Amino acid sequence: MKLVRYGNPGKEKPGLIDSDGKLRDLSGLVPDIGPAQVSSASLARLRKINPAKLALVRGTPRFGCPVAQVGKFIAIGLNYADHAAETGAAVPKEPIVFMKAISCIQGPNDPVMLPKGSVKTDWEVEVGVVIGTRARYVLQKDALAHVAGYCVVNDVSEREYQIERGPQWDKGKGCDTFGPVGPWLVTTDEIDNVQRLDMWLDLNGQRMQTGNSRTMIFGVAKLVSYVSQFMTLMPGDILTTGTPPGVGMGMKPPRFLKKGDVMRLGVQGLGEQNQLVVPFKV
Repeated sequence: MKLVRYGNPGKEKPGLIDSDGKLRDLSGLVPDIGPAQVSSASLARLRKINPAKLALVRGTPRFGCPVAQVGKFIAIGLNYADHAAETGAAVPKEPIVFMKAISCIQGPNDPVMLPKGSVKTDWEVEVGVVIGTRARYVLQKDALAHVAGYCVVNDVSEREYQIERGPQWDKGKGCDTFGPVGPWLVTTDEIDNVQRLDMWLDLNGQRMQTGNSRTMIFGVAKLVSYVSQFMTLMPGDILTTGTPPGVGMGMKPPRFLKKGDVMRLGVQGLGEQNQLVVPFKV
């Protein structure tokens, strides 16, 4: 299934995308797509629904983050060998874990706002993992059973804040609008192998990132298991898993986002995002 939340910010309704790519309304059956709805039992009930019997949603409404009430937004750094190489960083011996503020989460096509005074805001197309079942000290072989599905994430990053202003990455990763998620949550049954997904990002129509999740240093199952050793993963939590090469920081000379830029990005089977870069506003 492809589950979505559509409508104005703060007033999104639950929906699904049918086999013809049409948006169907789920609000008569579930109140939202949140922690309760991404459990294995809830997803099993939703799979029994005949989409043709659901009301069609007319027009082209805005899509919000496909998961409501996200408790934790966890991210992994330098998780692609080719991306580590372009930044001049050593390949990590263990996953690099940091947090993105949940206040940065937004819809997949909402504008990305440059922070006040920013000169090094960058892009990162990533595979996002949505937790469906509580995970605490899970084994790698069992880890994917705790996953509800996958989504596209743009891990927007301010490199000066991240790297040059102290050792903690979080303050360069959690600025407002720095977490576009979606357009939809694709349940695990639709993805044959999460480690074989093509990924790409264009800036103003020019291809910047081209990669595949097979070049992850630590695969999704390893990441879910690893992070669960340090914090309990709860239904609705999002874990974003790193980016392939082609980020602005790795270019010679480096290239960063500016007002008016347009990012278009996607992951095979998980959909596409489009974001206009806008200046800071209160």
